[in-house]
Amino acid sequence: MSTGSLSGLLAEVSLFARLDEQERDFLASRVRIVRFDAGSVMFRYGDPGNSMYVLKAGRVELSLKTKTGEHMVFAILGEHDFFGEISLLDGGARTASAHVLDDVEALEIDRSDLDELFRLQPSAALHLLTATGGRLRQTTQLLRNASTRNPNEDIEERRTLLVRLTDWIAQFAGSLVFLGIHVGYFAFWLGWNVFAPADYHFDQFPFGFLTLVVSLETIILSVFVLLSQNRQAERDRVRNDVEYDVNLKAEMQIAHMHEKIDENYAAQQKRLDAIERKLETMASKAEYSA
Repeated sequence: MSTGSLSGLLAEVSLFARLDEQERDFLASRVRIVRFDAGSVMFRYGDPGNSMYVLKAGRVELSLKTKTGEHMVFAILGEHDFFGEISLLDGGARTASAHVLDDVEALEIDRSDLDELFRLQPSAALHLLTATGGRLRQTTQLLRNASTRNPNEDIEERRTLLVRLTDWIAQFAGSLVFLGIHVGYFAFWLGWNVFAPADYHFDQFPFGFLTLVVSLETIILSVFVLLSQNRQAERDRVRNDVEYDVNLKAEMQIAHMHEKIDENYAAQQKRLDAIERKLETMASKAEYSA
């Protein structure tokens, strides 16, 4: 691909849009074209981060596998998007994995290219920090809204047939239908043994058999209710654990975001100072030569 084509591509990327044509041509002469097939991996979490990428064509998924085994997608990037800048700025490892969804053609920019960009256009450093901060903010919001697990689903998957039957009995025992059935049942029992002919009575006053039946039913239902309450306590405990995990994750991500921003700010300040000193030196030499 010619330098002119690369320069035109750089002009369509927000990070390089403020460069003039000559500066873009100079930067385009330094970057490289890389290609990846669909289904391949450009880099993985923890890999050394020595370059960033600008997509010319194709799509890339930035994702991360959590400690609980969940596949969390941060973003799906397309044409003219850039990524990988965090590791390039702070010199650390990759903070996510980049999976190629469609065949990718991209510009690869290393640290020396980035230094040249900041020398040509120092304001690009602030633009890069803004884009990085927005991506970190989006990631933090995503992690805050993502629960590690659903307590109801977690408990539902472990329920046996006996446990399901226990929960159903305990739930039915607390319903109006259950109350209505017993009111009708007791009314029939008492009415039959009071108003029917004596020869047909099967439980004479004071209804000892009815008392025995009710006592046994009370004992059995109380056991089912206690079992159900124990399961509810287990469900509440799992829910509390999930809430704790989510709150802890949010705190850690906020702290990590602040740390990253501080590191990026310090790195950019250091680079800008070096660029300013270099420009001052060049200006002094130019004045001396004049």
